[in-house]
Amino acid sequence: MRIILLGPPGSGKGTQAQRLIHRYGIVQLSTGEMLRAAVAAQTPVGLKAKDIMAGGGLVPDEIVIGIISDRLDQPDAARGFILDGFPRTVPQAEALDELLRKKRLKLDAVIELRVNESALLQRVESRVAEMRSRGEEVRVDDTAEVLVRRLASYRAMTEPLIHYYSERRKLLTVDGMMTIEHVTHEIDRILQAIGAVEPKTDSKAAKKPAAKVASRKSKSAKKPSNGARKAVRGGSRAPKKAIGKKAAKKGAARAAAPARKRAAAGARKAAKKAPKKAGKRRA
Repeated sequence: MRIILLGPPGSGKGTQAQRLIHRYGIVQLSTGEMLRAAVAAQTPVGLKAKDIMAGGGLVPDEIVIGIISDRLDQPDAARGFILDGFPRTVPQAEALDELLRKKRLKLDAVIELRVNESALLQRVESRVAEMRSRGEEVRVDDTAEVLVRRLASYRAMTEPLIHYYSERRKLLTVDGMMTIEHVTHEIDRILQAIGAVEPKTDSKAAKKPAAKVASRKSKSAKKPSNGARKAVRGGSRAPKKAIGKKAAKKGAARAAAPARKRAAAGARKAAKKAPKKAGKRRA
């Protein structure tokens, strides 16, 4: 997954970037951090940047691109990255496209966090008022006045990137005024829809049905079927039938016993009645 997060100051890019890093195991490429790391490592590009930064000048785009190129060659960037703070201008975006082409890498998406600037200003003003009411010190760069200047700079320099990436069908927009959880969910949905990431499944939920099926199979294997039980019962009778003629005679005698008893009882009744009738006729 290789993406760029776009949005004005206060839109929540940093928060969402950290969530994506932890969820998908990718790296965040911050130009500021990469410049400092290159200077500390004294790489050829870092040494050039060091002299310019020491003089208070802005590091040229070609040096920044060189630092990004070196960073993309490191093993931890193979799984994907989020670019933070770059590109800020259309020329930088064009230079990045050329770099990715040379490395045979594809930018998956540019996700714009669209926010209401007046709502952002109200948030900052409310936060500053609450901090002052609690007696807390307010940072110099965390005021409505500073935010107004940063928003104006964003509109002038970075907002043209929205049109640039929209023309290349890379731009995807998310409502940044939603809650943090809703924004995260929407970014995940978008990345899955474009095939940048695979849908994640709950490992416990995936294992549970399989375990149930296995237990059912084991139970069904242990429990004999009706046919098997009948066969067992039939098999147990077979020896009894094969015992011999004596067993057959006993069975027949038992079956005929009730009939013999009824016949004998009838004969006794007939014998009792016969003498009385004969005596009457003689008289």
